[in-house]
Amino acid sequence: MTRNELKTKLKTLLIERLSIEGATPESIDDDVPLFGDGGLELDSLDAVEIIVILQRQFGCDVKQIKKGSGIFASINALADFVEAQGKTDAAG
Repeated sequence: MTRNELKTKLKTLLIERLSIEGATPESIDDDVPLFGDGGLELDSLDAVEIIVILQRQFGCDVKQIKKGSGIFASINALADFVEAQGKTDAAG
């Protein structure tokens, strides 16, 4: 999967799993903050769901996720993390 395909997959999963109403993959900027004001304004429960998504869809190591809270900064940061783990082939 290309980087752009990976980012689109991540955006689609976040929209579907976190019920982000009115959002489309195209409407989410790759660098928009996922948490806090001015971004998608996700919360700590959403972070848990993102961890589940990364584990189930990409097979990412939860221990590595816990070490790097910076992976939650943006779509680009999530994509960097998945690529660094060599997990760009989504499981589902």
